[in-house]
Amino acid sequence: MAIQTILVVDDSATDRFFLTEMLETAGYRVVGAESGEECLAKVGTNPPDLVLCDVVMPGLTGFQVTRTLTKNPATAHIPVVLCTGKSQATDLAWALKMGAKACVTKPVVEADLLAIIKTIG
Repeated sequence: MAIQTILVVDDSATDRFFLTEMLETAGYRVVGAESGEECLAKVGTNPPDLVLCDVVMPGLTGFQVTRTLTKNPATAHIPVVLCTGKSQATDLAWALKMGAKACVTKPVVEADLLAIIKTIG
């Protein structure tokens, strides 16, 4: 399955814009969501090929969103990549434990993110 549509979830409009520009330039179709709740609603109505989700957000955190998506048989096939401002080993371990395919550190390095997406897709 080739990844074409990516749902970018971040409560920061600046970060969403930055990631959207980066991914659209690389040829992906990007849909945005500004909360974990909005992410789950959008995945339910129009599932993307991949979810790129911030960890720290008001309401549902990226960890909670990841767990919800990976535990639901209807959405378990959608890979999740978490974005975190903290590059601690415990964050990465927790992200993988929740079901994320990978974890990238902010500020996101374009080459690193695109390589992860290619590996997943």
